[in-house]
Amino acid sequence: MDETADITKHIMNNRMTILAKPNAKRSEILGWDESRKALRVAVAAPPDKDKANKELISFLSKLLKKKVEIIHGTKSREKMIRISEKVR
Repeated sequence: MDETADITKHIMNNRMTILAKPNAKRSEILGWDESRKALRVAVAAPPDKDKANKELISFLSKLLKKKVEIIHGTKSREKMIRISEKVR
């Protein structure tokens, strides 16, 4: 299964809601949460000193091959990200 193609269908207006699960063994896509309209993502970093946010951005940037930034929810597990059209 192509994980990238699967998650890109959930990007609306270059934005997507993410439900982050910090302190995971590895960063990976856990699936789509239909009730919250958000992508569940395990993050291999603690939610300390912005480490989990940086890992999440790095993971999604590599996966999507685009620039990713958190535009809302830096202190929350629920985050809104913006995906730019520029290839990274």
